[in-house]
Amino acid sequence: MLARFFLALALFFTPLISPLNAKQHALSMHGDLKYKEGEPFSNTNMNAPKGGHIRFGVVGTFDSTNPFITKGTSPAGLSLFSEQLVFEGLMKRSPDEPFSLYGLLAQYVKVAPDRSSITFYLNPKAQWSDGKPVLAKDVKFTYETFREKGRPNMRLYYSRVSSCEIIDPRTIKFTFKKDPQKGYDPEQPLLMALMRVIPEHIYGGRDFEKVSLDAIVASGPYKIKSLKPGHSIVYEKREDYWAKDLPVTQGEFNFQTVSFDYYRDSKVAYEAFKAGEYDIYRKVTPSSWASERPYPALRKGLVKQVEWSHNMPVGFQGLVMNTRRTLFKDRRVREALSYAFDFETLNKTLFHNSFTRSTSYFPNTSLASTGLPTKEELELLTPFKETLPREVFEKEFTVPETSGHGKDRQNLQKARSLLREAGWEIQKGRLVHKKTKELFKFEILLFNPEHLKFASSFEQNLKSLGIEVSLRNVDTAHYENRRLTYDYDMIVQTWGHSLSPGNEQLYYWSSGAGKEPGSRNYSGIDSPAVDALCDAITRAKNREELETALHALDRVLLWGHYVIPLFHTNKIRLAYWDKFGYPEIDSRVGVRFTTWWSKEKN
Repeated sequence: MLARFFLALALFFTPLISPLNAKQHALSMHGDLKYKEGEPFSNTNMNAPKGGHIRFGVVGTFDSTNPFITKGTSPAGLSLFSEQLVFEGLMKRSPDEPFSLYGLLAQYVKVAPDRSSITFYLNPKAQWSDGKPVLAKDVKFTYETFREKGRPNMRLYYSRVSSCEIIDPRTIKFTFKKDPQKGYDPEQPLLMALMRVIPEHIYGGRDFEKVSLDAIVASGPYKIKSLKPGHSIVYEKREDYWAKDLPVTQGEFNFQTVSFDYYRDSKVAYEAFKAGEYDIYRKVTPSSWASERPYPALRKGLVKQVEWSHNMPVGFQGLVMNTRRTLFKDRRVREALSYAFDFETLNKTLFHNSFTRSTSYFPNTSLASTGLPTKEELELLTPFKETLPREVFEKEFTVPETSGHGKDRQNLQKARSLLREAGWEIQKGRLVHKKTKELFKFEILLFNPEHLKFASSFEQNLKSLGIEVSLRNVDTAHYENRRLTYDYDMIVQTWGHSLSPGNEQLYYWSSGAGKEPGSRNYSGIDSPAVDALCDAITRAKNREELETALHALDRVLLWGHYVIPLFHTNKIRLAYWDKFGYPEIDSRVGVRFTTWWSKEKN
């Protein structure tokens, strides 16, 4: 996920890089950089043994080795939402800073004082896995390809470039478009630095938008050793990896091979783990953790179970109502459905009270809104007072609570009252709209069997309101196809966040994104207030302004009732076969498998 802080003109604010307009080894959106040039990242073992194998299990499937388009599903290790083993960016994120980038393919960068351009100086050692050098022409080709044929967020970000100039074979400059009223987007230099680069001599001759399992040439530490579509993929470490001695890779990528085996559901995957078919199992739900009987490998000490608390963003998960559907256009209807979700009973009966109900789109962080809006928040919200719910200004957002003993009559009565206000009434036990005579019925589209547990409980409460609900659990490919085209009534969705949200918020919530297939505006939010607040996030001059804009956005999203908030935990629960070592876990960083190593003799 992308993050940002706006630092305005150097005369008034701390500069993005200092000195301005000079070559630098790193970029930061706020404050000082933690690491000096040549200094490796913390929380790695610089002397970690090399070699060995690590195997992961994944629920789902895959059918494409191109993660840069919306068509198809890419495997772990290639997906943009997993550890990057094959493709590399011009710069690399620091694991323990909100938004700092350090040189990778680009050895140095230079940013104009007004943020109007960025120049990348490629590392002369950088090369593709076929031995050819990484050159400025590859960077230009990547930018042009992603701008025209990439994912919607890529097309959005790269459309802000006004020109791309190759200075010499290893130097390239991007100049940005200027907003006449607001100047240059301060995050744009970092967005370009995060661009993962592909080789022109390979992808230039392909139909880039076609789903395929074509062989990959890239610059990263691993290459694909073997692949069985939909079932497994194995990555092998490149002995000739060009960046193995760079400070940003020290203590990482220690395994000779990394593999991912795919399973049809979590139960099958867990049984495979217990049988030793793969090495790491992350327990998302705590039920089996708390109550299951020890299996042989656990009793013998061959498998370890560990739990860590952390202070990282946990993402926001919820039941998404698609407001593109007429049924969910009325806010009162959306709010009514939230009263039918009984978290307390579910948490007690299914999850051993191990989850916390989410009351913010940014839970477990200081970015979550609390109390009433501050003076600074009101300055952002007041221009939209006539179109926003009054609760945004007058109340702190809370979720309906229940006794935890089953159906809560008071909450269901509140739901009935809201539905009546919206024009719905019970006729012969079924909820019908008084004017249109439309029957209130919809489908909850699922792909994860684990979601059926709480979706079934939700379904029963909705039926008591006269609502006809069907639960449909489909395979991952089917689900993804329908999600990309917004062909659903309700889904369960998770949005990931960093500690420095930025341009990606436009991709998540803006009206423009909601009209583009493949965006993450799954609810179809179309709100001038949301658009303005997302823009305020991208224009924040410092941390305080950023948090103010995020708090205001959080309130508007919550009181819009576009999503029924689900739950989260700040615990990381892992079971793993006892053949690995890893650095001390930093609660601000979490588990980074790229820093683990094998304890077995090679």
